[in-house]
Amino acid sequence: MNSQPTTPRVGSMQWWQKVARRIRVPLGFVTAALYLFELWRQPPVPAAVAWSLGLVLPGLWLRAYASGYVKKNAELTQTGPYAYTRNPLYLGSMLIAAGFAVALLSWPVAVVLAAGFAVIYVPVIAGEERFLRSAFPDFEDYCKRVPRLIPRLTAGTSQNGKSAGGAAFSFSLYFKHREYNAGMGAALLYLCLLWLRPVLATLFHGPR
Repeated sequence: MNSQPTTPRVGSMQWWQKVARRIRVPLGFVTAALYLFELWRQPPVPAAVAWSLGLVLPGLWLRAYASGYVKKNAELTQTGPYAYTRNPLYLGSMLIAAGFAVALLSWPVAVVLAAGFAVIYVPVIAGEERFLRSAFPDFEDYCKRVPRLIPRLTAGTSQNGKSAGGAAFSFSLYFKHREYNAGMGAALLYLCLLWLRPVLATLFHGPR
């Protein structure tokens, strides 16, 4: 009897997870278009661009660090940053997105990014956790030790009391996951922040 009331909610969540996967890429293009529009509408403030690095660089570092440990669908990764948070890749993405919202000082961009993470990544994380729970018996213990998103201050320990953070970073995994694309994308966005408006002004109005 206890399982019957939850069935509709589970079915709705699974349906939304499928929708989220389909609209994730189109929503990314919409967000990029809004970002460029806001950049054209108002020039970036140099101080804000500088402050944004305090979020973007840690986000890029966290994603790169996590990519050198995770072995998707092959094992339950509990080492490196995964000993502090269960979703370091998503946390890194959130830091990067927040940084670029700060760089542009745009409330519309900030709202769209926040809404996008809420409607896309929340169900995606839920779906991934459902898979991990069914595939790896020790996932429940891992959830008790390590928070879903906000990292703990010390590495989580396994049932035998040993730290889970001692495995070595793998550059082969980093390149396999092509995490360097995140750095190149961030560099391109910063180039847009610094040079897009002057270049477009020169193209449309000529040199001054």
